[in-house]
Amino acid sequence: MRATGYTGAMTANMPSKPSPVSTIRNLGPKSDEVFARAGITTADALREMGADAAYKRLLETGSKPHFIGYYALVMGLQGRPWNDCQGDEKKALRKRFDALKTDVRPKDPNAEIEKILNEIGVIPR
Repeated sequence: MRATGYTGAMTANMPSKPSPVSTIRNLGPKSDEVFARAGITTADALREMGADAAYKRLLETGSKPHFIGYYALVMGLQGRPWNDCQGDEKKALRKRFDALKTDVRPKDPNAEIEKILNEIGVIPR
């Protein structure tokens, strides 16, 4: 017996699978891993955060800052090719990037122990 005409109704009610970060223009499969380490696992979550907040999260979780990666992300979220960034726009993005780098200091694994050693007087002040 052959099923007749009922194929679309079942799939219409099923939730769609979230799109990975790499579905955003300029971001490849490696981006999925990098953003996942920062707790950003879907393209929608990345879009909702915006480029600056997402990039700041990457830096906070130990990613090394790279200007091209930053502006490729900004351009990608706008649906533009990474190399579309030029002139005054690129200069403005460079200022934003530098500000993000300044605001974020990666968590130093030794910072907590140094704090404790300082409190008990092992490290001279």
